[in-house]
Amino acid sequence: MSVPVKASWGEIPLLRNGDHLDRAEFERRYRAMPQVKKAELIDGVVYMPSPVNFLEHGEPHAHLMGLFTLYRFHTAGVRVGDNSTVRLDLGSEPQPDAVLLIDPEHGGRVTFTEGYITDGPELAAEVAASSASFDANVKLRAYQRSGVQEYLLWRVQDRALDWFALREGRYVPLPAEPDRILRSEMFPGFWLDPQALIAEDFAQTLAVLNLGLATPEHAAFVARLRQLRARSEPKA
Repeated sequence: MSVPVKASWGEIPLLRNGDHLDRAEFERRYRAMPQVKKAELIDGVVYMPSPVNFLEHGEPHAHLMGLFTLYRFHTAGVRVGDNSTVRLDLGSEPQPDAVLLIDPEHGGRVTFTEGYITDGPELAAEVAASSASFDANVKLRAYQRSGVQEYLLWRVQDRALDWFALREGRYVPLPAEPDRILRSEMFPGFWLDPQALIAEDFAQTLAVLNLGLATPEHAAFVARLRQLRARSEPKA
């Protein structure tokens, strides 16, 4: 039985791993427990992860965030988030390790409600221990169902990185070119050499990303986002 939390408006039960809740009740309990750093609601079930392992999560997560942030710095109209709650549907509210999204004022699909991301971002990323993990199964299905266009999953123990693109409502692996470089379809110029990243060959990882940022496709994407922003501005 949950021990209630005292609050000015009454007693709120503790949020516990495995609870079956709707999104409103999940958020009510989560807000009442500021000491909890991460909790997720997937298909109506609460998941509260164990403490973060530096080698299997913290460090690779930081490396991935560095690439996302560098791309964002070069791409006006794109935004990046770290461990941000995403309201997908009434039964799912994950907290992905990283998101890359197009700002709604530049034509993006999300909205911001009370500071939360509502609807699926264009790209969500997770750092997982292995292919048997929660991120590779339950959470993948939630992202797929909610129309998240691309899903990047780094399986650290397996030394593998999967990048999925949504095709007719289902995820399929993003096709790799003969050079083994993965190229985002939603974010032109976001190029990734997965083996270099996994091997911590950061010189090669950054060289590949910089090649993508220098392409005409990236320049055209930035120009298109600028045009969409101009169209959304109120006329004088």
